[in-house]
Amino acid sequence: MIERPRAEDFSYFFELATRWSDCDMLGHVNNARFFTFDESARLDYFEALVGGDRFVNGGGFILAHIECDFLEQLHHPATIRLGYRVRRIGRSSMNTEGALFVGERLVAVTRSVLVWFDYRDNKTRPLPEHARAFIRARERVAPEEAR
Repeated sequence: MIERPRAEDFSYFFELATRWSDCDMLGHVNNARFFTFDESARLDYFEALVGGDRFVNGGGFILAHIECDFLEQLHHPATIRLGYRVRRIGRSSMNTEGALFVGERLVAVTRSVLVWFDYRDNKTRPLPEHARAFIRARERVAPEEAR
């Protein structure tokens, strides 16, 4: 089993409140919503890098993989504090981790793979140095790096 993240592992947090529409028939927040929460944190994390231009010079991140470990049920209403970080930077991809906290309780962990993608040529490209520098400066725990 993968070690569970702790709040102190993260320098970036995104806060959001659950909505009534997030609930399913069982009365808890539907599992699919956790991916939407991760997406909201991911977009906000990289906003300062892309500055409203989602396709920087025709390139940008594209989601290649996402998974979630559901550790506890989440009930509405709740305020989620989602820690988000880049754990590993590769040549053209990166591995991210999100930790969804309600108070001190860790309720879920998301992991994803993002790829730097050239939307004009429809193929992956090496992650630009300015993106690497942005991530390094933002992280409390330095990401593992491979080239």
